[in-house]
Amino acid sequence: MRAARALIGLSQTELARRAGVSVPTIKRCESDSERAAAVSSETQDKVRSVLEAEGVEFTNGKHPGVKLVRS
Repeated sequence: MRAARALIGLSQTELARRAGVSVPTIKRCESDSERAAAVSSETQDKVRSVLEAEGVEFTNGKHPGVKLVRS
């Protein structure tokens, strides 16, 4: 999620506001540790929805990542 947010130039504060969650929650979502796993799937979906609405596409397969599908 950190890469997706950076791709569209959105701050943690703005992403949190748009997703209706706290900044610490965004930090947990972007963490590479067990803290990220502790974020509920509902909250992850809220954050993902904001990012996807801005044109981010999450990719899967052999090379998971993100790409911008519209600018």
